[in-house]
Amino acid sequence: MATKKGSKAVVKSTVQIMKEKTAARAKQARKPGASPKKAAVPKAEKGPAKKGMSARLIAQVAAAPKAYATDDLKYFREMILAKRKETIEELDSLKESMMDVTTGEYISESSNYSLHMEQGTDAMEREKTFLFASRGSKFVNQLDDALARIEAKTYGVCKTCGLLVPKERLEAVPTAQTCAEYKNTGLPCEKGRIALAKKKAGK
Repeated sequence: MATKKGSKAVVKSTVQIMKEKTAARAKQARKPGASPKKAAVPKAEKGPAKKGMSARLIAQVAAAPKAYATDDLKYFREMILAKRKETIEELDSLKESMMDVTTGEYISESSNYSLHMEQGTDAMEREKTFLFASRGSKFVNQLDDALARIEAKTYGVCKTCGLLVPKERLEAVPTAQTCAEYKNTGLPCEKGRIALAKKKAGK
C-alpha cells in the first residue's frame, strides 16, 4: 500500500510541475515589453541598411548619364531599321492575303463576301488578318517615332522621370519610352522617384 501511495504522490507531483511550468511560460509571454524587445532587433538592423541603400541610389541617380552615347544610338538605329523592314514585309504579305484574286482589289472588312454565311471561317480569318495589319501599321509608326527620337538624341530617355530606360528593355521593346515598372504599375521606379524629387526640389 505504501508503494502505491508513493507512486500516486510521484505522479501527482509530476503533473503539478508540468502545470507550474505551463503557467510560468504563459506568465512570461504576457509580460509587458517581451514582444517589443523582439521586434526592436530587425528595426535596428534595417535602419542603417536602408539609409545606406538610399544614399547609394541617390549617388547613382546624380551620376547617371542624361542620354545614350552616339555608338549606342547607332546600334539602336540599326536594330529599329531591321525591325521596321521585317514588319513592312509582314504587312505586304498580309495585304496580299486580303486581296480579292478575281478583282485585284482589297476586300473591305464589311464586304458581302466577308459576311456571307457560307464563308464564315474565311470571314473570321480575314478579320484576324485586318487586326494584324492594323497592329503592324501602328508598330511601323511607333518605330518611325523612335527613329525621330534617335535623330534628336532623346531616344531611351524616360518621358516620366528623365532617366535612361535600361538597354535590355529597349532591345526587347524598341519603342519603349518608360521603364517596365512604370508601364506595368503606372508608378516610377525607385530611381525615378529620386530623380523626380530632385527635379521638383530644383524648381
